[in-house]
Amino acid sequence: MRFAIKTRPEHQTWEEIRDAWLAADELPLFESAWNWDHFYPLTGDMAGPNFEAWTMLGAMATATRRIRIGCQVTGMIYRHPAVLANMAATVDIMSGGRLELGIGAGWNQMECDAYGIALPPLKERFDRFDEGVEAMVMLLTEPVSNFPGQYVRLTDARCEPKPVQRPYPPITIGGTGRRRTLRTTARWAQQWNSLGRGGVAEWLELKDVLAGHCASIGRDVSEITCSVNVRYEDDIDEVVADATTWRDAGVDLCIVGLPLHVKPELLAPLAEALAPLA
Repeated sequence: MRFAIKTRPEHQTWEEIRDAWLAADELPLFESAWNWDHFYPLTGDMAGPNFEAWTMLGAMATATRRIRIGCQVTGMIYRHPAVLANMAATVDIMSGGRLELGIGAGWNQMECDAYGIALPPLKERFDRFDEGVEAMVMLLTEPVSNFPGQYVRLTDARCEPKPVQRPYPPITIGGTGRRRTLRTTARWAQQWNSLGRGGVAEWLELKDVLAGHCASIGRDVSEITCSVNVRYEDDIDEVVADATTWRDAGVDLCIVGLPLHVKPELLAPLAEALAPLA
């Protein structure tokens, strides 16, 4: 099993989040570090602070030297796919080719209502997501892109400079939708992320659905890293137990969600405890 960290960009200072990523950057066990893409907190006081995801990734790209960086996951509804493709290429270059391109369809009604961002019905949202992913891949790989979608239209569009990683930064798609999310994952993604809230039995069922979508297009599901999130509050033994359960189920990557205000010096003992599972 491989390991990563995730910090919640809510209710913390920039320095606290940055220092946690810098500490993880020094620990080879952790292969990647992630934030989330929201404008309001998801826990506690909803009027509290929450940092924007992609400007944070740009800063982390130059603050860190080894660890891969990504957003788990970017809401497609928040930014036009062509703009997001340009952002991804820029951050990949800034990081020297360490970007993980995490994307999802989006879901947060409260944020959309507050900011006047349209949150389409589910079918349209996933139609837009499918078009958006395809358009982004085109922009990140082709010199000139033309895409006559229903919702995304590109006309002689360029995205320069191209990312360091070729053909494009690996795509992580997050979600558990059996028909749409996992089908898009099978087509485009190099990683599938599930929060694992339904437990091992549901995850195994979803993995079988993903394998079926892969088989239908002639792809081997083993090409896709399967990641699950676990929470670390104050008990390292509990994190190890959770990670062991997911490892035994066949999960490839365990992403450890760090507690708010985590002290950087706590990451080394966490890595040491998890190392026997690696």
